[in-house]
Amino acid sequence: MPLTEITRSAIHVLCRELGVVNTARFLNQFNLGFGNYTVERDELFADMTVDDIVAEIHRMHRPNQVDE
Repeated sequence: MPLTEITRSAIHVLCRELGVVNTARFLNQFNLGFGNYTVERDELFADMTVDDIVAEIHRMHRPNQVDE
């Protein structure tokens, strides 16, 4: 059986048993992504200290906060 047929059959079974959404969630865990996370993170947080990052995380998780 060709690999494409095995893949099609497996996805069909997963969709039947788990549903489309959970099949997509399951398959996404095998996605390696793209880009260079380390370089992007360094650029994103270049002007921030660890304390700045922690403060921003706390700010974003405060309930009922209005963004300014």
